[in-house]
Amino acid sequence: MAISIDKALGDLPAHLTVYGKRSGLLASNIANADTPGYKARDIDFRAALSRARGDQLALKTTSGAHIGNNTGMSSPEVLYRVPVQPSLDGNTVDSEQEKARFAENAIRYQSTLQFLGGKFKSLKLAIKGE
Repeated sequence: MAISIDKALGDLPAHLTVYGKRSGLLASNIANADTPGYKARDIDFRAALSRARGDQLALKTTSGAHIGNNTGMSSPEVLYRVPVQPSLDGNTVDSEQEKARFAENAIRYQSTLQFLGGKFKSLKLAIKGE
């Protein structure tokens, strides 16, 4: 019986990719909290993960010149956050909310790494036959 690593790991690698990209955006938001006119950005995790899994409908192309459906994780859609209370200089970053989101994202990243480590341990035991 063959062991499929992709099936065994599930969506965890895609989760790590999205969490990694999101932490970069959140860190950029925190770094630019005092920059006039800076707009806070974020990733919609559910939408990015469904794109990574290819849950979206595939587009039918009738010519080679048509643009195909890109379902890869190369660039999840980056959205601008709607501010609760924008500042007078046009900056939409709320430092406290950004720090909380960054901490939550870091915890989710670490827990996903732990789950992934458990999957690898299980695969290792299965390969050894234990």
